[in-house]
This record gives sequence, C-alpha cells and structure tokens, in this order.
Amino acid sequence: MKKKTINQWMRSLHRDLGFFAVGLVIIYSLSGITLIYRNTDFLKTEKVMQRTLPLQMSAKEVGTALKLKNMKIISEDAQVIEFANGTYNKVTGVASYTTQEVISPFKQFINLHKRSSQSPFHWFGIAFGSILLFLVISSFWMFKPGSKMFKRGIILAVSGVAVALVLLFV
Repeated sequence: MKKKTINQWMRSLHRDLGFFAVGLVIIYSLSGITLIYRNTDFLKTEKVMQRTLPLQMSAKEVGTALKLKNMKIISEDAQVIEFANGTYNKVTGVASYTTQEVISPFKQFINLHKRSSQSPFHWFGIAFGSILLFLVISSFWMFKPGSKMFKRGIILAVSGVAVALVLLFV
C-alpha cells in the first residue's frame, strides 16, 4: 500500500470538508442576506407587545426599559406618554407597543450570526470559520504549483483579497 502524499491528503480533506460545509454555507448565507435587510420590513411581521413597567417613568427610562432605540415621543401628559408605535401609562405602568420581528426560520438563522462568546453555540461559529479557512488554504493543493490553473488560482485569490480590502476601506 502506497503512503499518501500531502497533496492527496489535502485533496481528500478539502473534498470531505467541502461537502460537509455545504449545509453550513447555505444557512449562513441565508442569515447573512437577511441581516443586510435588518433595518427594513423585509421578512418581518408586526407583533403587538404589552409590558408592565414601574410607575411614573420618564420617556427616556421607558425607551431604555423597552429596549427601543431612537424612540420618538409624540406627546406626553400627566398620565400617558405616546411614542411612535405605542403608549406608556404612567399611572398603571402598562406599555403597549408594536414591534417588527423577523419571521421564522430566519430569526434563528440571524441568531447564528449574533452569538456572543458567552453562548455555548459560539464554538459552532468558530468551527465553521475554521473549516472555511482550511478550505481556502487547502484549495492551493488542488493543482500543481507552476501549472496554468495554479497561477490562475493565485491571481483570483489576490483579486479577491483586493476587492475585500476595497470594500472594507471605501
């Protein structure tokens, strides 16, 4: 039995990890596309929320408690604060408002991108990133150095890095 060369090992690992990564890439690409439109109503549905907050809160405190960024106050009197998409009753402490939530399963897809290091699922993101990095590096073992396809691969790789840098700094 012949001993496998490094090229054969890299090609085998590249093939197997590439097939494994297909499902992961589909999910991550869908969640990435969804995240691009997070500031629009694309793939979102309205949800009516009602929460009881402490009494006599200021408008700023209500916005913080409800986690509403850029909350716009429409009117305020002794009993009610009316803001865009909702109200807060200072006497009862009830806040009623509508929010836009991403529909399932896209909400779960987005959460894959938004994992923090405190989440046990952050290891999934690290593993996926590592697999993609390996696939990128191992692709240079697909063709013999000096061949026409290898040189073309180097040119395309350098072009990809250049485009990425332009996008980062422009």
